Amino acid sequence: MNFTQEQICNILDEIANKQDGYRELLKMSLEAIMRAEREEFNNKTSDSSNGYRLSSVFAHKSKLELVVPRSRHHNFYPLILGLIKDQDKECQEMAFELYKSGLTTEQVGDLFGKIYGKTYSKSAISQMMAEARSDVFAWLERKDLDKTYPIIYIDATYWHTRRIDAVYNEAYYTILAVKQDRTREVLSVINHPTEGASNWEEAFESLKERGVEQVQLVVSDGLTGIENAVAKVFPKAVVQLCTVHLTRGILSKVKPSDKHQVADDIKEVLQPDIATETSKAGIARFNIFITKWIKKYPSFRVYRDNRYQLYFNYLDYDVEIRRMIYTTNWIERLNRNYKRTLRMRSSMPSPESVLFLLGSVAMNRPEFSFPIYQFKSNKQLNFE
Repeated sequence: MNFTQEQICNILDEIANKQDGYRELLKMSLEAIMRAEREEFNNKTSDSSNGYRLSSVFAHKSKLELVVPRSRHHNFYPLILGLIKDQDKECQEMAFELYKSGLTTEQVGDLFGKIYGKTYSKSAISQMMAEARSDVFAWLERKDLDKTYPIIYIDATYWHTRRIDAVYNEAYYTILAVKQDRTREVLSVINHPTEGASNWEEAFESLKERGVEQVQLVVSDGLTGIENAVAKVFPKAVVQLCTVHLTRGILSKVKPSDKHQVADDIKEVLQPDIATETSKAGIARFNIFITKWIKKYPSFRVYRDNRYQLYFNYLDYDVEIRRMIYTTNWIERLNRNYKRTLRMRSSMPSPESVLFLLGSVAMNRPEFSFPIYQFKSNKQLNFE
């Protein structure tokens, strides 16, 4: 059947004016191009047609189901489909990068509208990121962890999260490790409504289930009972509590007029850069410091507890790495990156949505791939 150019234009106009007519025309055009391409392929390769298969691509704000021609020898792949898939992949990656950089799905959709001339709905943007979401959760649950980690840093950050009918400020636990090759990686990001030692014990147990057999040093804030949780799961691990948290706690108990002097005194107690210092000497200086100030501040009695010795284990390690292990600074920086991504959102619709964002930030930290030189000569930890 032969049509004139005018008749063809009228038919196309009629289709285009229908509801979703643009999509129908796009689908028809793409399928026609693929059928013509298969015909040419068959002529060149002496192959023959072998029916069709379905393929989904993202186009015009939603998924487009295409009927793709097949060849008998299964080696025909339409060039036009490859181009569409490439563009589809680029859009997905762009949406994911914008979303994890802090934009909401609505803002990403509006930006896509400015770029491509059409506004994408929030659901369309979420659909585009489905593959990225699957990749992030697969990474968070990966089983190929190392058997031994010389150091892990642990901390929890909080974010407003909706559960059914209310919003709660919930805890998200991160475990950051230094590997035997002296690079870093995030081992785990998990959610619990609150932070507690028992929840950390559960997090450590999950590491064992994913292949971790030994941890040598755990760096943590001063959470009550954390040393007991570590001992239950990794009995040979040494616990180092964060000296910055110790200093903040002490300064919170003194008058403004004494803060400068107390800060200077505690700085003299910590002494991370003197190679001959030991944990025993550090504890002795700390006790002298407490004796000096306890008369003026009776609340300092709490620091007589033997638990505070855990703040001085760093002094038994090489002087070159002490400043890297006597605080939780590295994981605090990661927490700041988390909040930079989350801050444009007053609350998140579910714990899974928070984990998706935190996981996407954690799995793509370029600085983690560089070996840390200072650990190279350290003898107290097992670096290969």
